[in-house]
Amino acid sequence: MTVRQLSLPDLVDACRELGVPGVGLWREPVQAYGVEAAAKLVRDAGLAVTTLCRGGFLTAIDPGERAAALADNRRAVDEAAVLGTDTLVLVSGGLPAGSKDLRGARERIADALAELGPYAEEHGVKLAIEPLHPMFASDRCVVSTLAQALDIAERFPAHQVGVTVDTYHIWWDDQAPAQIARAGAQGRIHTFQLADWTTPLPEGVLNGRGQEAAGYTGPIEVELFNDALWTRDGREVLAETAARFAEHAA
Repeated sequence: MTVRQLSLPDLVDACRELGVPGVGLWREPVQAYGVEAAAKLVRDAGLAVTTLCRGGFLTAIDPGERAAALADNRRAVDEAAVLGTDTLVLVSGGLPAGSKDLRGARERIADALAELGPYAEEHGVKLAIEPLHPMFASDRCVVSTLAQALDIAERFPAHQVGVTVDTYHIWWDDQAPAQIARAGAQGRIHTFQLADWTTPLPEGVLNGRGQEAAGYTGPIEVELFNDALWTRDGREVLAETAARFAEHAA
């Protein structure tokens, strides 16, 4: 998503040129290119697919909407398995229209995971609940903290359900370090994403991300939703991001 202006072939080519060993993919461009074709493209380039984003949106009350969401998440698991990644990132979903019941919405997420967790395990895929900043609770994700994500995840085996640690969304939470340790001790950190929170906040806060010891040893993703970056040459942005990662995070 950091360089969404690049086509999948261009992205893969640029990663290969820069020595980037893995890439987190989003479902929409993968589906547009073709899941099997995308899997072959990445595999032939020697790249690993670190995660697939995104499943989730599991808070619907209407039975038909709920059934459709579960079916879509099973498809997402299938796509992740074809791509060769063991992690599907979940953005849980916001409040249904007319509802203010955050706890009820989180319970519906847990109910859905009781069905999806075993299905994902059968396909070699882990589900990673991603908490989003509280400003997104109403329309995008009722899970706002790692503590809330872990309270749900801990109902299931760690190899089925864990969490996504995204610095953009949890930096503000003074409990985040303790919750990261909690997740790490249980082996529930399924992916780790880096992005800075920049101020002043742009219009459309989601698209203003900057570049920037819990036992997690997996890939670290840089995920930048940034309108200014998307107007630039994608290869240049990727090269700059890789260089800054090497300087500040590696």
